[in-house]
Amino acid sequence: MSLEVNITKKLNGFTLHANFAARSTATAILGASGCGKSMTLRCIAGIVKPDAGRIVLDGRVLFDSAQHIDLPPQQRGVGLLFQNYALFPNMTVEQNVLCGLKAEKDKAARKARCAEMLQAMRLESLAKRYPAQLSGGQQQRTALARILVGRPKILMLDEPFSALDSYLREEVEGEVGSLLAGFGGTALLVTHNRDEAYRLCRDMIVMDSGQVLRTGGTKEVFADPQSTTAARLTGCKNILSCTRVDAHTVRLTGWDAPLHLAAEVPETCTAVGIRAHDFAPCAPAAPNALPVQLNSTSENPFDWNLIFTAPDGTTRLWWKVSKTNLTAASPEAPAFLGTAPQNIMPLG
Repeated sequence: MSLEVNITKKLNGFTLHANFAARSTATAILGASGCGKSMTLRCIAGIVKPDAGRIVLDGRVLFDSAQHIDLPPQQRGVGLLFQNYALFPNMTVEQNVLCGLKAEKDKAARKARCAEMLQAMRLESLAKRYPAQLSGGQQQRTALARILVGRPKILMLDEPFSALDSYLREEVEGEVGSLLAGFGGTALLVTHNRDEAYRLCRDMIVMDSGQVLRTGGTKEVFADPQSTTAARLTGCKNILSCTRVDAHTVRLTGWDAPLHLAAEVPETCTAVGIRAHDFAPCAPAAPNALPVQLNSTSENPFDWNLIFTAPDGTTRLWWKVSKTNLTAASPEAPAFLGTAPQNIMPLG
C-alpha cells in the first residue's frame, strides 16, 4: 500500500502545506508542537477538510479538491489513535471495541471478531471494565483494539506515548513497535521525540511551521538532515556556522582552521552539523582538530555532557561521552577535539 498527500489548509493564521508520499511501512512525522503534524493526520482521516489538494491511499482517491471528491471518515479505511485515546467512559472495554465494528451487521461475526481482537491485545480479563478502571497502557491497548478491529488500510498514531507516565513508556513503546512491525499497511506515527521516531519507524518525514523539510529513510535523514532546522529536530547539538572553501572544505566561524568533509559541500552551505557523540580528544596536528576550552560539565546516569567554547570565546561546542569510555569521577577536559570527515553534515 502507499499514501500520497499534497494538501493545503489555512486555519487561524497558520498555513499547512503537506506534500509527501509514504510507503507500506511505519513512517514517523517528526516536528515540534504546533508544526502541523496532527492537522495532517486529521486531514487524511477526513476530520478536517483541506482547502486544496489531493489525498490518495493505495490508488483510491480520498480527497481531491479539483474533482470535488471528499470521502467521509467512515469510508476512508483510516484508523486514527488520538492523544487522549477518546474512549467512551460509559462503555466497557468490550463495548468500546465493538464500536469499531458498526459496519458489520452480522451479530455473530461482530462478537467473534471482537473476541479475537481482545485476545490479540491481551484485554480478555479486562473486557467488562470501564476506562476509568484501566491503567494508561490498558487504555491505549483498548483504543488500538477499537481501531484495528475494523481492519483499517492505514494506521495513524498521534503522539501515542504523551499521556503515559515515563515508567510505562518503555513497555508500551515495545508493544506499539510490535504492532507497527506487524501491520500490513501504511502506518504514520506523529511524534516530537526523535528517539521514538528512530526506534519505531523505517521512514521519516520532518516538518516545521506547516512545511515538509525532509523525507526519506530514518537513518538516511539522521545522517543527512540537509537543513539546520531538520538537524535540530533530529537532535544535533552542534550546528556551527561556516563559510564554504571548496567542494569538501569549510571554515568554521570561531575557529581559524579548515574542516574537511566526506560529503560534498553545496554552494548554499551556511553551517555544518556534528553530533555531540561524534567528537573525540585528539592531537593538535590531527585532521579536523579544533582547539577548545571547557565551559561547563554535567553528569547524566550513563554519560557526561561537556560544553566547550571556541577560541573566539562565544561559539559553543557540545561533547557527549559515555561513562564506559570515560570512567573518571570527573572528566579531564581535552585541549583539542576532532571528528572524522564522514561525521560532518553540510547544512543549508
